[in-house]
Amino acid sequence: LKEVPVARFLLDEAPVTNGEFLDFVRAHPRWQRSQVRRLFADANYLRHWADDLSPGTDAELLRQPVVNVSWFAAKAYAAWRGRRLPTTAEWELAGAAGFTRARGQEEQEFKVALQRWYSTATQATLEAVRSRRPNVHGVHDLHGLIWEWTSDFNSSLVTGDARGDTGIDRQLFCGAGSLGAGDRSDFPAFMRAGLRSSLKASYTLHNLGFRCAADWPATSDRRQLASP
Repeated sequence: LKEVPVARFLLDEAPVTNGEFLDFVRAHPRWQRSQVRRLFADANYLRHWADDLSPGTDAELLRQPVVNVSWFAAKAYAAWRGRRLPTTAEWELAGAAGFTRARGQEEQEFKVALQRWYSTATQATLEAVRSRRPNVHGVHDLHGLIWEWTSDFNSSLVTGDARGDTGIDRQLFCGAGSLGAGDRSDFPAFMRAGLRSSLKASYTLHNLGFRCAADWPATSDRRQLASP
């Protein structure tokens, strides 16, 4: 078991919504559905939208999390807002918090909810962000709504021989990867790792979105990073 140090950071309270992403593609037409290059997003990019500049006619769609976005698009959006995607370690640290405790695994109510969320298929129609109970830090929707991109999503598995690996064979993986885990019963964590390791940066999925993060700023800069 290896502990990963995580410096203080800021994390958006909720995933990016269709409405927020619409502002982005209006400002940067090259990220519109009909304009994006296939190198940066596959053919399903924003497929759930009505057209380039409309998620649909239902106003509720604007409050739902944006999905069908690639890692490249998520990264570009975050940069546009002067932020970045969270690292996997940052996301997992935030995701480990329960409703009332920083260590959710010590909270039975949270553990039961977590097991239920990860045993249930994604809804055909997504709920609006912030519709569910936040965690102890006031962060919404880390579990149970969508999967989320992280900046280093493809760094979870080692290829070849870890003692001197210079290969790029992404078909190899460690079959005993759970042996060093801190909690081998935490199957949601293994599900997240499994999904991340299966992704490529241009992929889009109907239940994969993102939220933004930022480095912990100097006191004078914190007000500028307040969520819109």
